Amino acid sequence: MQKRYFIKTYGCQMNVYDSERMQDVLAAQAYLPAETMEEADVVILNTCHIREKAAEKVYSELGRIKRLKMQRQKAGKEFTVGVAGCVAQAEGEEVMRRAPVVDMVFGPQNFHRLPELLGNKQQRPVELDFVANDKFDTLPAPRNTGGRSAFVSVQEGCDKFCTFCVVPYTRGAEYSRPVKDIIEEVKQHLDHGVIEISLLGQNVNAYHGAAADGSEWSLAQLIEHLAEFDQIKRIRYTTSHPRDMHNDLYRVHGEIDKLMPYLHLPIQAGSDRVLHDMNRKHTAAEYIAMVEQLRSKRPDIAFSGDFIVGFPGETDEDFEATLRVVETVHYASAYSFKYSTRPGTPGATRSDQVPEEVKGERLARLQALLNKQQEQFNARMVGKTLPVLFEKAGKHANQWLGKSPYMQSVHVPAGRPLEGQMLDVHITQAGPNSLGGELV
Repeated sequence: MQKRYFIKTYGCQMNVYDSERMQDVLAAQAYLPAETMEEADVVILNTCHIREKAAEKVYSELGRIKRLKMQRQKAGKEFTVGVAGCVAQAEGEEVMRRAPVVDMVFGPQNFHRLPELLGNKQQRPVELDFVANDKFDTLPAPRNTGGRSAFVSVQEGCDKFCTFCVVPYTRGAEYSRPVKDIIEEVKQHLDHGVIEISLLGQNVNAYHGAAADGSEWSLAQLIEHLAEFDQIKRIRYTTSHPRDMHNDLYRVHGEIDKLMPYLHLPIQAGSDRVLHDMNRKHTAAEYIAMVEQLRSKRPDIAFSGDFIVGFPGETDEDFEATLRVVETVHYASAYSFKYSTRPGTPGATRSDQVPEEVKGERLARLQALLNKQQEQFNARMVGKTLPVLFEKAGKHANQWLGKSPYMQSVHVPAGRPLEGQMLDVHITQAGPNSLGGELV
């Protein structure tokens, strides 16, 4: 009887990509996916360590898994538990100490060793080496999932060392994959019918991969090359750092229609003093100038962003500066959070932490403004015709769901299957989180 696996993913799109590649590794070992954790022989939690609550969610989940494992063991059935991702990288030994239910721990650069770890689970292995190229060199070809969209990791790690962030410690130094390896993976996805490629990296616009002729390609050059593939209809990239926005990226946004007019460009705060303390190495004015330059190249471009409120030492005046940036840029969507101390980061050691109640009040004000802007952006789509890539059936009969160029969920009525097709939709209604329309 074939063994089954279940992977639960927390956090960013890089973790989603890593989970997909773990599935490729397990599929190559003849494992089958399980619909639920209860049906699985192997359960893996692919974790996020960006915020404190994210890590605590993992330990809470492990408590539930402990009860499930005891039930399986009483029934004489095998049940293996693994913790992967950034919590594993940051707290590997602590996870093993705090959660005896865990059989193996491995970081983001070690999931290619899953077969070996599964064979050695009696020793409760902890694998936390930083060898990104080793991982990519040994991963199997991606499976055919039947989907039309695919993530492709082009860059990993971070050298920026923002004072609030654990990514440099959990993902390692910046590493760019060679061009030929990326193109090979993209072609494998195209063979499976994929038409939308999303290029991923912790700082994806810092990409500088080695080409076959010995030169170094930028992200813009990679995008230009991918755009030459007729089968590719959409190209995206995330996540960007403002320090790595360069002229060639501005240019390709204006020249390549396949590059979607939607960019995730985090600023984190609008106060120059706070940005300095965060070690972001750019000012609010420089960020706004980037937005304006991108809009001059691609007038229909829209932006999403990340914001942290209550960074140590943030005053009311600093927070008002953040609101001014939001009002200036006008975001299509955004992610916003209260500052969370992460052990090992410089921000965690500061004595001027902002009280939780102040963080909460500021977050509520910021989110109210961001939500208003998202609703306004969605409302502006009414009356327009947008190309929509349909992904799945909706909750209602004869309803289909897809994604707009701006990552909005779009639903339409249709008496025929639309999954996997990219079709023009006339937008007739807008809600806070989705659009409705009719096929053209």
